Amino acid sequence: MSIYRIEEFAGDCREMGIDLSEKQFLQFEKYYELLTEWNSFMNLTAITEHEEVLKKHFLDSLSIVKAVKMEDIHTVMDIGTGAGFPGIPLKISYPHLKVVLLDSLGKRVKFLNHVINELGLEDISAIHGRAEDFARQAEYREQFDLCVSRAVANLSSLSEYCLPYTRKNCLFVSYKSGKVEEELENAKRAISLLGGKVEYVSKFMLTDAGERALVVIRKEKHTPNKYPRKAGLPSREPL
Repeated sequence: MSIYRIEEFAGDCREMGIDLSEKQFLQFEKYYELLTEWNSFMNLTAITEHEEVLKKHFLDSLSIVKAVKMEDIHTVMDIGTGAGFPGIPLKISYPHLKVVLLDSLGKRVKFLNHVINELGLEDISAIHGRAEDFARQAEYREQFDLCVSRAVANLSSLSEYCLPYTRKNCLFVSYKSGKVEEELENAKRAISLLGGKVEYVSKFMLTDAGERALVVIRKEKHTPNKYPRKAGLPSREPL
């Protein structure tokens, strides 16, 4: 990392109310190095330039602080985490969090476990499987203060994957690009069926990386036991 880029990243974090220690900066640096190293032989991300990763992955992951007071959150489930976003940046920045990273690809989970070990992170685990399956296990169902997802899927589907993990009166936050109105309107019925209610949408510009939106959904009622529906059924219809 060049000094300029460290200072730029640090300044953007401070603007969001996040003060990182030298140890945390070193963890982000190591995370970047591991990401690019593993990306050379497996598909983790199309974004590999240092400055782009800082902004479009790390800073974007941390932008949830614009909508959620992370000091009040204790347990986090990250659905479809991919290369670890947003779960690992959140864990680095807020060490008190207990985090579970879920991904459907075994190779990515192997990478995530390597990152966790190399960065010396504790109270964080990576699990391999489908969101629909783990959501039926008592260990995970309705056990998390915050469920997050940066996965590319429509909000109706994401709500069905994520709200079953969210504790009653707690939050599911979906990371989206700035244009969410139509998608949000189409998802309202599904969100309600699953026990949630859209609390608000936080829109902002992420430095020069473009417009972003955080869709904040509060879990008002328990999710009916029939959700999420089984994965891979051809007859599965949108809620």
